[in-house]
Amino acid sequence: MAKSMAVLGTGAIGSSIGADLTNAGYDVILIDQWPAHVEAMKANGVRIKMKEEEFVAPVKAFHLCEMKDLHKAPMRQFDIVFLTCKSYDTTWLVEFIKPFLESDGVLVSVQNSLNDEWISPIIGRQRDIGCAFELSADVFEPGRVTRNTDRVVTKFVLGELDGKVTPRVQEVAQVLGKVGRTQVSDNIWGAKWTKLVFNSMVSTTRAALDASKQVMQQPEVLDLVVKLGRETAQVALAQGVTLEPILGLKGEDFAGLSNELFRKYMLQVFRDTGERSTSMIQHDVVKERLTESDYINGVVARKGAEAGVPAPANRAMAMVMKQIDEGVLQPGLANLKVLQQYMSEKAAAM
Repeated sequence: MAKSMAVLGTGAIGSSIGADLTNAGYDVILIDQWPAHVEAMKANGVRIKMKEEEFVAPVKAFHLCEMKDLHKAPMRQFDIVFLTCKSYDTTWLVEFIKPFLESDGVLVSVQNSLNDEWISPIIGRQRDIGCAFELSADVFEPGRVTRNTDRVVTKFVLGELDGKVTPRVQEVAQVLGKVGRTQVSDNIWGAKWTKLVFNSMVSTTRAALDASKQVMQQPEVLDLVVKLGRETAQVALAQGVTLEPILGLKGEDFAGLSNELFRKYMLQVFRDTGERSTSMIQHDVVKERLTESDYINGVVARKGAEAGVPAPANRAMAMVMKQIDEGVLQPGLANLKVLQQYMSEKAAAM
């Protein structure tokens, strides 16, 4: 069945998805708020460069303001909307696209954090499909994307928020199969929390400290990573979430690892990873725009407070990243002392 689709928020991730769906023959438009990027895609398509492949997809790109023309009768409506914006742009963009979503259409949140918690109240839980994903890409020039993970490495885990396996979620998985590997899960919240564990440990730490993989292996940094990951896993478990396996371990086993074993696990992870930075340092800090830390470490700290589980390391990381966003601090190893100070202050206050 032909489906009308939109990708909303076409940075590196959204452009990668939109390009592959366009080349697969789907009826899809790309909508974004970066004028130069939209104009470049209109003029020349979007160029996707991967390690062993480079191509140009003749995508249909729209500025946000151009969507007003789709209000005209018969109004253009979408069966599937892939939301790929930053978490802090979620609510207003969901309100924006809501009139264009078919009554039985679905919005798929291809984002970090727990965005479905604030998407569902806007469009209804029955039109929201959750997604946890592994896709790394960069965009520094309008219309040009470097995709770091090819289709074999890219992965999308999709699921209904109530855990049911439905034909529509299987259909969305089939669509995204043109972009990477897909899996339908009956535990999408567990999958999203598992990714939050890694983001809270790695993404913000590398951004706050401007850390290479060698820096991430330093004992003091590893200790911070251990604190962040343990807190996030413990908060998830306290919220009643069944975490998907982390480093081959069940969530409760991961959260209960001794500090020594936890450090060994993470040390091996950092030794095995390349020198590529995370998207937060590449896309946000370098471009001097807001990071998603408040929707990663900040969410963990707030959820921990709700559940009565202390999360001082995540709270401290959210505070430091906020100061980086405001220009009060600069990314660098000196922030490790600031983080330790904030954690000590929190501990003393408890």
